[in-house]
Amino acid sequence: MGEAAADLFHAAGWFVEGWTASENSASLLSGKPYPVRAVDVSRRDQVAARASVPAGFDALILCASTRGGDPQAYRRVYFQGARNLLEAFPGSKLLFTSSTSVYAQRDASWVTEQSETKPTHERACILLETERLVLEAGGTVLRVAGIHGPGRSALLSKLLKGAAIINPQIDRFVNQVHRDDITAALFLLLSGELGSGQIYNVVDDQPILQSECYRWLAKRLRRPLPRIEESTQTRKRGDSNKRVSNAKLRGLGWEPRYPTFAEAMERSILPSFADRIS
Repeated sequence: MGEAAADLFHAAGWFVEGWTASENSASLLSGKPYPVRAVDVSRRDQVAARASVPAGFDALILCASTRGGDPQAYRRVYFQGARNLLEAFPGSKLLFTSSTSVYAQRDASWVTEQSETKPTHERACILLETERLVLEAGGTVLRVAGIHGPGRSALLSKLLKGAAIINPQIDRFVNQVHRDDITAALFLLLSGELGSGQIYNVVDDQPILQSECYRWLAKRLRRPLPRIEESTQTRKRGDSNKRVSNAKLRGLGWEPRYPTFAEAMERSILPSFADRIS
């Protein structure tokens, strides 16, 4: 997501600098038309060292990943990372990509940015704590749904690996959004100088039951349906069942290029999985 956002802003004429935590990752991105540096946002000294950039930064986007890390990694990367950025760049606008996992509703209800946030899982609690830090500083929070896009789909990967199951006891709604629609939201909020001190859900137009996702994929790929059995696996940010509304963001003029699961699959995701599907 960070790379796609950097590409978009650079193409629009912004000065862009990309940060990634490791020297190896920075080296792999050295061919980009903008500088990419190894800066670990959880390290106060490394962030402070970049605060001496002559032109400064008008905006900062914190969309780092813990790569499925534990709560300690979440606190280090997200909360400490946000605090370091706010301290080093007090005049810059900060956008933080959080998660819809902060909503813990389990009754399939629709949730908006005003809905209750009482996550039961520690990782989601840390995200919520980071949101408060960012909002208090006048930043903007994007609560991003499950990300899919070119080369990325958790549901499709599980189906192809034979790891997908349909749980007859809990058929939860899945809220998803395409990577390119997230970057479009970031661009809208920054280029229009909108959203300061606000929260926005970033999700496509159509929450869909998990079983329907698998049925659609199985039919489209002419593969058998996943096995039906109860699951005992605990999701890393807690279990929930809700439908997330994007009405507030749409009210600013944002329109998802991939408004539904099926459209994202047909137009973007399945083509990038062609070698694994054939």
